[in-house]
Amino acid sequence: MESVPHSETFDPGEGRGLAILGSTGSIGTQALDVVRAQPGRFRVEVLTAGRNADLLIAQALEFKPNAVAIADESQGQKVRDALWDHDIKAYAGDDAIAQLVEMDGIDIVLTALVGFAGLRPTMNAIAAGKHIALANKETLVVAGGPVMEAAQKKGVDILPVDSEHSAIFQCLAGEFHNPIEKLILTASGGPFRGRKKEDLASVTREQALKHPNWDMGAKITIDSASLMNKGLEVIEARWLFDIPADRIEVVVHPQSIVHSGVQFEDGSIKVQMGLPDMKLPIQYALGYPQRLANSFPRFSFAEYPNLSFEQPDLQTFRNLQLAYDALAAGGSAPCVLNAANEVAVAAFLEGSVGFLEMSDVVEHALNAVEHVKKPDIEALFALDTAAREAAKSRVRRS
Repeated sequence: MESVPHSETFDPGEGRGLAILGSTGSIGTQALDVVRAQPGRFRVEVLTAGRNADLLIAQALEFKPNAVAIADESQGQKVRDALWDHDIKAYAGDDAIAQLVEMDGIDIVLTALVGFAGLRPTMNAIAAGKHIALANKETLVVAGGPVMEAAQKKGVDILPVDSEHSAIFQCLAGEFHNPIEKLILTASGGPFRGRKKEDLASVTREQALKHPNWDMGAKITIDSASLMNKGLEVIEARWLFDIPADRIEVVVHPQSIVHSGVQFEDGSIKVQMGLPDMKLPIQYALGYPQRLANSFPRFSFAEYPNLSFEQPDLQTFRNLQLAYDALAAGGSAPCVLNAANEVAVAAFLEGSVGFLEMSDVVEHALNAVEHVKKPDIEALFALDTAAREAAKSRVRRS
């Protein structure tokens, strides 16, 4: 279990310096809620956003970070002008985001960017010796081997923020010496749980964006509806916990109360439970190894007398099977899977492909892009580009 964090390397002292990448998104805004609720424990050093300049400016004026950056360079001047008189440095562009994570004063980088964009700044932060609170599963999907190897060499902790991986990590506390029989990843099943292919052929963007339990960004919500999100989480779990795919089980749990669990070699199963609220795993990662007192709503067994579990339908929700297949193939396949899925989701949101066709787009890219057994980081960037082109070609045919 060398790939999981160890408490002795992480000082729980107050005033921990944070860089929040993707501060205007769902995870980023909830992370700032945690900071508000824990005065004195955290210092916001860096905030970054993609395009939401107005919210980034408002966050900067409230939290007074050392620096901010916005990926959309066309809005860079707007951000600079708004913060000029407040002694807050402002930058624009992806290069700036990747460089800001190296600043002195940052203890932990919360990577809450969506998609492949999280890889480069995460790698830079690791190289600079910053601990990582990882909410960007695509970083490990695309480059799990290189990322975990770099983190181990630098003595950097990778702390999972996804509720499922946070649950597994919490279940492993005090158990790192005990062999794992399997990991159990729970899935809500999304808005279309129990539906068959013929029911899904005509689902709309609006229907797919109505998740029954979680409030997330559009891309992750669509991934959840198609079960690709769970497939990406299987690949992430493989790298975080050094467990092969055949020992990672996905179980559909519609209530989203059991967030995931671990079965040990004696047959015992430990699970972590709670209400579906991302602030808890965010706070756990930012405050680790301490559990910080809070006023979050509490789970009550009396209010949830029935918890149910079922097997996922891999025939209808093909994305989960495609993810397992990509993990089994290894090498470049997970990178291609991720890139093609990002194209497919964007096309679905734009109305260019149907819900079921997203799996066709991903499968086409996996077959079209030449497999590379051991790609390095530079090769992964090239493979990402090739996979996107292959996926776009399939979208254009739809």
